[in-house]
Amino acid sequence: MTTHEPEPPSPDASADAVSVVAPRLRALRRRAALTLEAAARAAGLSPAHLSRLETGQRQPSLPMLLSLARVYGTTVSELLGETAVDRDAVVRADAMEPTFAGGWTYWQAGGAGRGMQALRVLVPHGSQGDIVRVHPGEEWLHVLRGRLRLRLGDTVHRLGPGDSAHFDSLTPHRIAAQDADGVELLFVHTLLQSPTAALCLGPATAPVHPTSGPVHPTLGETP
Repeated sequence: MTTHEPEPPSPDASADAVSVVAPRLRALRRRAALTLEAAARAAGLSPAHLSRLETGQRQPSLPMLLSLARVYGTTVSELLGETAVDRDAVVRADAMEPTFAGGWTYWQAGGAGRGMQALRVLVPHGSQGDIVRVHPGEEWLHVLRGRLRLRLGDTVHRLGPGDSAHFDSLTPHRIAAQDADGVELLFVHTLLQSPTAALCLGPATAPVHPTSGPVHPTLGETP
């Protein structure tokens, strides 16, 4: 009986795959507003290695693709240019299951596997108001009900129903309910260094980074 070994992919096929992935890697990094150095550091690569991946001089391995997908808040399928045929653009109200964490209540208002995460959030009075959050990305919030006390750096803003805020997440920020009844928000943020399906799990014992000190959990980051 004769067995036939599967033929390895031709050089042309490999070159075609690299030509598709390389520009997508660069485009997704730019969409995430990350420098080459910042993206490489978050993915555990050297800037030179990531540059070679983005210019098609090197072919990424699966672990590299998984790491870069996590950093860019997307999926390996998107990195490879594949279209997700089962991705639903609409999230129905009855499909939004509440998640309770750290005293807050979350409803996922957007689809998973995207570069942004959309949430409806209920913030009770006195819950997590003392946590200072600093992390890469951007955040947009809109007050649906109640009043919000938002501290951005050294400035305190008080927002009522219909008010919105859009800010760089590297600005130290605190989110707190102004009234005893709490505040309900629509919240959208980018997922630059977070698993795409993760939600904030509230305050926990903060890990200590060797150079940056205590790190508090943020929306989109698990402690």
